[in-house]
Amino acid sequence: MLGEAVAFARQGLTVLIYDKRSVNYSLFHRSYAQLADDALGAVATLRKEPGVDPGKVGIWGLSEGGWVAPLAASKSKDIAFVVVVGANALQPLRQQTWAVAAGLRKAGVGGSLVEHAEPKLYRVIADGDMFPEPYYDPEPVLAAVRQPVLAIWGVHDLLTPPRETPPIFRAALEKGGNRRYTFRFFEKADHAAHVTPDGGVTRLPELAPGYAELVGGWVAKATSGQAPVAEVSGPAPVQAEDSVGTPPPAWWESAFAQTAVLALFLAGFAGYPAVAVVRRIRGRGAARPTPTNETTAAHATPTAETAAVRATSAKETAAVRSTPAKETAAVRSTPAKGTAAARVVSAGGLAAALGGFAYLFYLMSTGGKLAAPGPMLLGRPLVWLALQAVAVATVVATALAARTWRRERATGERVRLGLLVAAGVAFVPWAFYWGLLLP
Repeated sequence: MLGEAVAFARQGLTVLIYDKRSVNYSLFHRSYAQLADDALGAVATLRKEPGVDPGKVGIWGLSEGGWVAPLAASKSKDIAFVVVVGANALQPLRQQTWAVAAGLRKAGVGGSLVEHAEPKLYRVIADGDMFPEPYYDPEPVLAAVRQPVLAIWGVHDLLTPPRETPPIFRAALEKGGNRRYTFRFFEKADHAAHVTPDGGVTRLPELAPGYAELVGGWVAKATSGQAPVAEVSGPAPVQAEDSVGTPPPAWWESAFAQTAVLALFLAGFAGYPAVAVVRRIRGRGAARPTPTNETTAAHATPTAETAAVRATSAKETAAVRSTPAKETAAVRSTPAKGTAAARVVSAGGLAAALGGFAYLFYLMSTGGKLAAPGPMLLGRPLVWLALQAVAVATVVATALAARTWRRERATGERVRLGLLVAAGVAFVPWAFYWGLLLP
């Protein structure tokens, strides 16, 4: 904001900038009311500065400040005017969901990843108290603002829906009886009203031509009782897709329900191989009996008679064992297929569930403006296509494993397979919900 401060100072304004608080402010927690109080503290400080007319001190807010600045103005008559840049009249959760989806679409991504997985992930995150102020409603606050308002948007804003927000902003102000507002759109400008050469992805240091001059001239009018009335100008903003609603999830979509399903997946999918490992360890221990002195002595000094018996019965033993060999192989061939299907369910379910969430969180952390989904094929990231293929294989293998479970007679193995199949059955609606089984 130093660049803006210098540019405004050159227009004859006295500017105070301050660092945003770091205490009680994080990715998971913040309070707009507390941030508004911080802004009011800055206003009080500037009003006391020598050479500053305390009746002509206003507030400027960028991006998140577009929620905070009006809130501060609605709380205090000490604020003479409000300037917001890249402001948002939507709920924060809806705005963020739109921004990441817009970045994915700009990167060429379409289908279930954008339409289903991304917005649902944000709703679950908000339900789990990991998204601050998700349903903050700015409209009642805007309706309570009585000061003159200057709102500025770059036509290539990729973080705030630039076509949807201004009408809501205007309607809220007029609902409160405030028509002293000026809306201005700047061409070739981004979210912060800086020049952008590539449609909002890259932000150059230069402010949009005329931005600083507009602020200087408008503040002079607003503080002298000549604020423009209902003035809107500039080129139409660019917004390819509308935002979508992000209501609180139903109980079966909630963070608690999703956590419970993941716990079932871990128990069923990971429990299957875990039991096999435990059995193998126990089997190795049982296969190592401690030899007795009697057995050792017998092996150490075999009699001729014993040797003769062994030699004589060798062919007989071989003959006896040769007969059931095919029978044994035939008996074991059927469970082998079931075991293979069970292994696919176990590995595929874990890979799709954990890998899906890991990939979505990666996109969330890199989204906005322009996402980095990786290599693409037919408008789908290869990572997402691979996860979808694994999900389909898991569903098919679950059906095969269920047939094996129905034929299983051993109680221990039946329980083990039953838990795996239960996880696989629960996986089907879960995968549809998250878009892994949708185009």
